[in-house]
Amino acid sequence: MKKLLVFLFVAVLALAGCVQTKTDVEGSKDSKDSDKSNGKIAIEVLGMAASEEDMNIVRDQLVKNGFDVKLNIQPDYGSFSAQKEAGNYDLALSSWTTVTGNPDYAVRGLFKTGGDYSVVADSKLDALIDEASTLTGEEAAAKYKDLEQLLVFDQAYIAPLYISNKYQGIYSELVNPKTVLLPKSRAQVWEKIEFNDPSKNAKEPLILHQTINSLTSLDPIKGNDGSINTLNTNMYVRLVNLTDTDEVVSDGSLSYNHVMAEGNQEYYFILRDDINFAAVKDGAAVDTGELVSAEDVVFSLNRAKDANSVPDHRTYSIHENIETVEIVSDLSELQNKKVAGSEQSVLEALSQNLPASVAQLAKDKGAVNNASGAYQVVKITTPTPFPQVLNYLAHQSGGIVSEKQVTSINTYDVASYNPDKDIAYGDQATVTEGSATFNNQLYASGPYILVKKNDYEAQFVKNPAYRTGSEYEPKIAKINVRFISDVDSALSALRNGEIHVLQTVPETKLDIVKSDTKLTLNTADSNAVSYLQMNTSGRAVSDSADLRKAILYSINQDEFISYYQGNKKPAVSTVSPLIDTGLKLQADSEKVKEFVKAYNDKK
Repeated sequence: MKKLLVFLFVAVLALAGCVQTKTDVEGSKDSKDSDKSNGKIAIEVLGMAASEEDMNIVRDQLVKNGFDVKLNIQPDYGSFSAQKEAGNYDLALSSWTTVTGNPDYAVRGLFKTGGDYSVVADSKLDALIDEASTLTGEEAAAKYKDLEQLLVFDQAYIAPLYISNKYQGIYSELVNPKTVLLPKSRAQVWEKIEFNDPSKNAKEPLILHQTINSLTSLDPIKGNDGSINTLNTNMYVRLVNLTDTDEVVSDGSLSYNHVMAEGNQEYYFILRDDINFAAVKDGAAVDTGELVSAEDVVFSLNRAKDANSVPDHRTYSIHENIETVEIVSDLSELQNKKVAGSEQSVLEALSQNLPASVAQLAKDKGAVNNASGAYQVVKITTPTPFPQVLNYLAHQSGGIVSEKQVTSINTYDVASYNPDKDIAYGDQATVTEGSATFNNQLYASGPYILVKKNDYEAQFVKNPAYRTGSEYEPKIAKINVRFISDVDSALSALRNGEIHVLQTVPETKLDIVKSDTKLTLNTADSNAVSYLQMNTSGRAVSDSADLRKAILYSINQDEFISYYQGNKKPAVSTVSPLIDTGLKLQADSEKVKEFVKAYNDKK
């Protein structure tokens, strides 16, 4: 999320943008007392140039309700992040895509005290987030309603703008549109894509598109944003995946099968042995001969849940409900445990459609041989019943890395890490042409591996040891991800065949794609929500719920929906695409006046 973000997004780590001095970043920060201009309350709205239309609508709505509005428009995400971290805003135009398909992910990292991207600290909200995460069905919906009530209407920590749909453009003159998936949550699935002419699959590069060219990290736990979500999802295999409609499945993952045991606190995964790590040698992908094993799973998930395993860990809160990760060596444990809600044993459930019956559990990867019945099984335990842990394992941060390779590179002390001299696994400089530290040391467990990048594009090739001979073996040998920050330019590139898939077609440009005979438009529901994040530190809005509510009720979502020609939906919070709580936001100028008066009376 991106990563906050390009849609697929998830809220995010600061990316390198244009050069700014300390004065540039800090100079415009207002004090809490300088919130008035010509008798009007001054509001500074921060956003990126790509969202200028939304910022203009927000400005007009606030001006209409008596505010004096300043737009702080930044050219890219790096400079946006620098301004946000310096506190140079009252409202930050933000967006979030729940790429795991579960409501806990839609709130935990964003709004819980200490969350990866949270600027909110509210113990009541924390309690609601934790309680809601343990519930399902109607009970969950009721608790998330309470959460939205507090987050939006009682405290106005955010002001929702809209829910987006997904619109994907395909250069179908060259690419088979039936092979290009558009999942609701999961990132783009590269290994399925094929050219119309199969003979091109091995020879021609598939050219995809991304707006951000500065990559947070190729270590899957160190970033959660639009610069790396799709890239890391396709570079690292996970224990489970999400279908197009957010069902958790083992298909296309490291597991043949997975199961939740009785009590909803133990989760078992039986691993396959047809995936090895790929490395890069002389600009080509090579099979390392090293199995992606249970040992690597234990290592990867333990570091994923440990906030101190890497500097600036951006995804640990996603996995904080993992208590233990271990390799199961006793077959009787699987025989004696029951599947949740069933009389079937865990062993029976894990044994479906295997190459051979389970004869033994291998204690180490050297003893694995699925064809002769020797398998590895991993068990994950949660401290309380938490079925949503499976959704988190499908997230790109649940990608499996090589214990051997990562530990050989990350030899620095985490507490004293110095980015100017310490090299961490996945640093983008190590794969960037012309960099002083260019030395590709990536080990990929997924279908593709990044060979090199520059400011123009990133080049990937298929992992030669990924599911060879199966339906999940990557179809296209080479994929280039072209960096084009301007969406209109990207659409032009699609129409000219310079890129082959445009993952996000603007709602205002749909007719262009529909009318072009060389193109195909894919549409799908989305978990992407755009909203205004209120500054919670150092500004008048930080201390006054009345002022925040005055801003909240200035927002008219109907005007956004009209501008986007009906291709947006009303939102209440980031939970809205997942659970309909029944709450709605209606613009109300009279409420704005009441809350402004209450704010002024308390000054």
